Amino acid sequence: MLSRAPLGYNIVGFLGEHAAEVGRSIGSPSVIGTIDDLFWIVGSRGVTRIVVALEDRRGRLPIEDLLRCRVSGVQVEDAPSFYEKLTGKILLSDLRPSWLVFSPGFSRPRRLMRASKRVFEFVLALGLLAVTAPLLALLALAIRLDSRGAALYRQTRVGERGRTFNLYKLRTMRQDAEAGTGPVWAAPQRDARVTRLGRVLRTLRLDELPQLLNVLRGEMSFVGPRPERPHFVEQLRKVIPYYDERHSARPGITGWAQVKFGYGSTIEDSERKLQFDLYYIKNMSLLLDLAILVDTLKVMVVGRGAR
Repeated sequence: MLSRAPLGYNIVGFLGEHAAEVGRSIGSPSVIGTIDDLFWIVGSRGVTRIVVALEDRRGRLPIEDLLRCRVSGVQVEDAPSFYEKLTGKILLSDLRPSWLVFSPGFSRPRRLMRASKRVFEFVLALGLLAVTAPLLALLALAIRLDSRGAALYRQTRVGERGRTFNLYKLRTMRQDAEAGTGPVWAAPQRDARVTRLGRVLRTLRLDELPQLLNVLRGEMSFVGPRPERPHFVEQLRKVIPYYDERHSARPGITGWAQVKFGYGSTIEDSERKLQFDLYYIKNMSLLLDLAILVDTLKVMVVGRGAR
């Protein structure tokens, strides 16, 4: 909130749980009282919104004062909901399963809408493949001339409901890139395994064009969480809470995490991307998909996030 002044929020201060915390600075605002002072501070400071961010609410939530504030016209929100609205992602730290259960969203389109979307994506993917077929042929020839190995690359990924499928890409790395190491994330900067032509293809996102075949087969959508490799999924689901929830939607060629965060090469990056993926799954809509596609075109133009 402090870094986004145009949003129009003014932080009056924080309320601590103990008197010893009063006066402690948190960034720019400070702790101006305890939760026992809530109703008085709201009235004296002209507060219009309260964000509840207690880690443990059992026996310490000032429910009577919050109710008095709420019926007086003061907005009361919990931290995850406010954070979601402010950032376009879901706060994972200290997130309670009950918030996911009772929070609005996570609705799925009716069967007719899903069928209509599937038909639309099939026709669009077929048309795009027909239009880009000459370009794909030229790129395939250039890849074969640039380095040894097949031009089309298949890689196992985890899709909707945890099912695995073969994802198609134009090869951008050496043929033996992982022969001695097994699956590894791409390097943060210039990955030595990427070929000269592969670096250009990744920057322009042209290596993703064959995934139109996955859309035709019904394994992917144009928009959704990016599918990850089974090796990394097994690692990430052990250390990142709610990681498997991203598999409740069909994976996409592009997604909210791709346009807002970019490429991830660490566990920490994967956790941050999951925040965006869960936001997308919670708020799935045609308008959000269109916004993501527009942002994807912008990303392709500037080459942001390519590895």
